[in-house]
Amino acid sequence: MKTGTADSPASRALRRIATGLACLALISWPAVAPASPERSFGVVTQRSAVLTARYWNPILAWVSARSGVELRLRLPRSGAEASEMVGRGEFDFVYTNHNFLPKNEPAGYRVIVRPRGNGIRGEVVVLDDAPVKSLGELAGREVAFPSRAAFVGYAVTMHGLEEAGVRVEPVFAGNQEGAMAQMKLRRVAAASVNSQVMREYAAREGVGYRVLWRSGEFPDIPVSAHPRVSASEVETVRAALAAMADDAEGARILAASAALVKERPPYGFEASSEDEYAGVRALYRGAAK
Repeated sequence: MKTGTADSPASRALRRIATGLACLALISWPAVAPASPERSFGVVTQRSAVLTARYWNPILAWVSARSGVELRLRLPRSGAEASEMVGRGEFDFVYTNHNFLPKNEPAGYRVIVRPRGNGIRGEVVVLDDAPVKSLGELAGREVAFPSRAAFVGYAVTMHGLEEAGVRVEPVFAGNQEGAMAQMKLRRVAAASVNSQVMREYAAREGVGYRVLWRSGEFPDIPVSAHPRVSASEVETVRAALAAMADDAEGARILAASAALVKERPPYGFEASSEDEYAGVRALYRGAAK
């Protein structure tokens, strides 16, 4: 009794399967390009994490879609932590000026854009109805600062206080609006702040304040890229950020984010470079001595 032949149904089925597999092997399938790696985008701690995320996430989503580089927001818990993370090079892109600190320069971040419009100033402020009327009256009093790493919120204002011969007791609040809240609650005599963030906080919170001391103007906080990010990715992200305000949808997103914090126009970003921040580096170096 035969168990099978060359022309049996089982043999014919096997031949058809073999022929099909051979044909599949001859097909030239299109190559699938590898997905662009996700890139972290750090933001210096100035406001609450919730408000910062609501401000930045729509902007980063638009830039990601425009550039093809997926940007993911990373938020440090405080200004001190942000500075340490910058020094370790933990962010691929970062919105901060802590990269200009002497201890963080080896990380190698390079400026690509900065916000459009005027620069920022350091201010020492008090509540409208505070009894303090002059900078000298703060001698020996507690003053709230964001962190030791803050530029206009600490390095600049502390330099001004030292030049005026006024020694104060620093209270570190973690971020810009934390220092402002300490003043609002009357836990400190004054606050050392970024002029722009103070104006926006006062508008949102209904806080009346007076400026006891104000610095000269410095370029606004930039966006910088870490050297491990490829030149092509840096350029596409830079171009997207710089073009955002000129795109209808981009402009709408920028205006909506600005409304959350009471930011004034102009909105968006413009090209910048390391040279624009030479004065920031110099003052940080002086403060470190």
